[in-house]
Amino acid sequence: MLKISRLTDYGVLLATELASYEEPVSSRSLSAATKLPEPTVSKVLKALSKGGIVEAKRGAHGGYLLTRAAGEITVEEIVTALDGPIAITDCSGDSEIDCEHITDCKTKANWQRINLAIQQALGGISLADMGAGSNLVHIHPKTQSASK
Repeated sequence: MLKISRLTDYGVLLATELASYEEPVSSRSLSAATKLPEPTVSKVLKALSKGGIVEAKRGAHGGYLLTRAAGEITVEEIVTALDGPIAITDCSGDSEIDCEHITDCKTKANWQRINLAIQQALGGISLADMGAGSNLVHIHPKTQSASK
C-alpha cells in the first residue's frame, strides 16, 4: 500500500491549522486545536522547522508560524520535510541506488514517470487549498476518474 506516514499527515494538519493564524501559536494551543498529543505536535513542528516550513519565535508572545503564505507552501514540501524525498520505488527518486538489475530494467522509466506525477500532484496543492476544504475531488475507484 502506498501511504504517507502518520507524522506527515499530522504535519499537513498542523501546517494547515497554522495557516489560520497571523501571530505565533504555541504547541499547546495547536495541540488543543487539532486534538493531537502535545509531544507529537512538538516533534512534528521541530521537523517542519528544520524543513523551512515553520519558524519558532521565542519570548512571551512566542510560538510557531509559517515561514511563507499558505498559498506558497505545498503539500510536497511538507511530505519531503517529514518523510524525505518522494520516491515510490528505490530507483524512482533522485539518488543513485546499487541495483544489479538497473542496466536491464524495463520498468525504471515508468516508475520515474509515476513518481514525477505524484510529485507534481502534491506540488500542485498548497496549504491554502488544503484549508479551503470546499473544492473536494471525488475519485471513483472502479473508473479512476475524478469528478468535482
